[in-house]
Amino acid sequence: MSPVELGKALEGLDKYRDERVVLGFKTADDASVFRFNGDLLLLQTLDFFTPVVDDPYLFGQISAANSLSDIYAMGGEPLTALNVVCFPKKLGMDVLNEILKGGMEKAFEAGIVIAGGHTVDDEEPKYGLSVVGVVKKEEMISNGGAKEGDVLILTKPLGSGVLTTALKKGTKSESEISEIIEAMVQLNKDASLIMKRYGATACTDVTGFGFLGHLSEMTRASSLRAVVNSKSVPILDEAIPLCREWKMPGGSFENIEFLRDYVEVEKGIDEGVINALYDAQTSGGLIIAISEGKSKKMVEDLKKAGYNYSSVVGFLEKGSGILVK
Repeated sequence: MSPVELGKALEGLDKYRDERVVLGFKTADDASVFRFNGDLLLLQTLDFFTPVVDDPYLFGQISAANSLSDIYAMGGEPLTALNVVCFPKKLGMDVLNEILKGGMEKAFEAGIVIAGGHTVDDEEPKYGLSVVGVVKKEEMISNGGAKEGDVLILTKPLGSGVLTTALKKGTKSESEISEIIEAMVQLNKDASLIMKRYGATACTDVTGFGFLGHLSEMTRASSLRAVVNSKSVPILDEAIPLCREWKMPGGSFENIEFLRDYVEVEKGIDEGVINALYDAQTSGGLIIAISEGKSKKMVEDLKKAGYNYSSVVGFLEKGSGILVK
C-alpha cells in the first residue's frame, strides 16, 4: 500500500489519543512506543508479506528478520513475537512447517520467543511476526531526532526488490541472487547495538517504501533536507541493469510517484541507480543519522560486525526535501 493510500486510510484516526502513547502512526516511525513502566517504554510492531523467494524455509527467515528490524531501528530489544500466517491448505502442511521453522530459528538467533500466533486459510501465502520489545526512554531512537550536519549511513545494499521480482519471473535463480538473500536474512541486531553505542540521533529501516521513501520519513520528521551522494549508496551490481530496464516491483513505481515533488535529482546520473534508490526493499538495512566525527569509526565497526556494505551515503542540512547528487 502506498503512503498516499495509507494516509487516506488513517484520516481522522489520530483524534483517538492516549497520553501513554509516546509515538504512534502520525510520525511514520518503525514501531509504536507506549509508556510502560517509569522510563521503560514498550515497542510494538507487525509486518507480514507474500513470499519473495521460492524456498519456504528462507522465506520464513527473511520475513522474521524483516519484522524484527522495526524494533532494532528504534534502538530496542525484542522480547516476544506471535506468528501471523495466511496459508492455502492445498500447499500442504510440510511447506507451512518449513516457513514456521525458518521464522522460529531466526527468532531464536535474535534471542526471543515466538509464543504462538494466528493462522487463516488464504489463497496466497503470507507470513510475518507481531513483535513486542522494550527500550529505555533515554536510549530510544526515532526517525525524527536527526540534527543538522549529521551524516547518513546505510548498512545493507539495495537490490532486493528488482532481484526478487526477477526470481518470481524466472529470469533469475536463487543461487544467482544469493548475495541479496544473505542480506535479507541478516538481522539488524548488531547494527542497532553499534548505533546506540555511537549515539545515533535518528534511524529507520529500509523496506517497502525504498531507500528514498524511508529517508523522506526521516527528513520530514526531523524537519531537515537530505543530500544523497548516489555514487556512495551500496547497490548490488546485478540490480542496476534491471532497474535501468524498469523491471521493478509495483511498489517501486508507487514510491516514484509519491516522491515526485519531494526528491530532486541532478542530471547525468545513471537511471538504473536512481530507480534503485526508489526500489521497494525487503528486510533492508538501517539508515542511521550520526554526527560526522563518529561516522568513520562507526562504519569500520559495522563492517567488522558483518555489515560489509556499510557506507556514508549523504548528509543532512537546513531545508526540506531530498537532493540526489
